Amino acid sequence: MIFNLKPVSIFILLFMSCQSGKLTTVGSIDSDLDEASAAQICGNPNIVWTIEDAGNKNNVYGMDFKGNIVRDIDIKNIKNVDWEDLTSDKEGNLYIGDFGNNSRKRKNFFIYKIENINNVEDETIAKTIQFTLPDNVKSEDFESFFLLNNQFYIFTKETKNFKVLKVPNTIGTHVATLVTEYNLKGKNNKITSAAISEDNATVVLLNHDKLWKLTNFKDDHFFEGDIEKIEFDHNSQKEGICFKDNNNVVITDEDSGKEDNNIYTLKL
Repeated sequence: MIFNLKPVSIFILLFMSCQSGKLTTVGSIDSDLDEASAAQICGNPNIVWTIEDAGNKNNVYGMDFKGNIVRDIDIKNIKNVDWEDLTSDKEGNLYIGDFGNNSRKRKNFFIYKIENINNVEDETIAKTIQFTLPDNVKSEDFESFFLLNNQFYIFTKETKNFKVLKVPNTIGTHVATLVTEYNLKGKNNKITSAAISEDNATVVLLNHDKLWKLTNFKDDHFFEGDIEKIEFDHNSQKEGICFKDNNNVVITDEDSGKEDNNIYTLKL
């Protein structure tokens, strides 16, 4: 179902606010990681999982909060076409979003499930969820997703209007469903990562210099609740976000070649 947001746009603006968010730098990401493209805590609160971007190894890395690599797992049966984001479920399974599409020519997209990630030694295999786009959606670039009520919500990366798709968390091949389209107010609003709190009450959408905090929504009507823009105190190539707990997030830099790549925390 596509939700027509135009009639309520004025109403929503009344609940949109802005504040500044001071990031706390807690670590510097290991230089062996060329591109830390995601962040996810899955079961073990002391490990932040990450992946590298297109063309890099088909490995998942666990970092401590100082940015040191403490886990390195080879996913033997899949290829890193363009891995972009991570999410997880409450059973300790980690999911890789292989849906990057800079050329906007891809027709098939993948989500890889790694079962019981904290019990894996050095290598494992992944189960595959494949999806294609509905007829009314052209090939887009995706860089962010999260899992809610056993559905993956996947966001296109756009400057203005972006789309939200959903795909069931079921092994096999699916046609994605278009949930809605939306336009966050402001400039440079390309979403690089997304996450939802464990209590399912808060969604965060990451950008290089800010995040958008969504609350008081019902079901998957994410943009019909309160929308708050939190501007950071600096700009860097931030590509990963996850919740540490219901009120605090972890944010990671991807290598920009210009500065140190850090791990940050932020109290919402």
